[in-house]
Amino acid sequence: MPGIDECLLEVMRLPGARGASLVDWTSGLALGTVGEFPGGDHEAAAAEAAEVARLTAEQRAFTPEGAEEHADPPVEDLIISNRDSYHVLRFVPTSFDSSVFLHVWLARSDGNLALARIRLSEMAGRLVLG
Repeated sequence: MPGIDECLLEVMRLPGARGASLVDWTSGLALGTVGEFPGGDHEAAAAEAAEVARLTAEQRAFTPEGAEEHADPPVEDLIISNRDSYHVLRFVPTSFDSSVFLHVWLARSDGNLALARIRLSEMAGRLVLG
């Protein structure tokens, strides 16, 4: 089972990966980062992504039926696209009160969004925190 650093290095092997981080969406702090991020500031990117993740996870409109009583976030992942890139935020289920997500920044020209979603899901399931 990989730890944070190993997981982020594995994320960077995805086609088109430019940067990856593990972020606490409650505090906005990056627990680990690798690669580059827009504006060159990992901490600012983590805080901004955490704000989007928190707003999404707290909205009842995105909660599946019967999920209100579960500790895990109701959303599996978020995809944000712009002209030249994708940002994929994958919530990580944990045995404790879950509040972390994997964030990968992919170049749109050579990134594979479907593959990124599959691999992030696999990695989130294997990630060891603590």
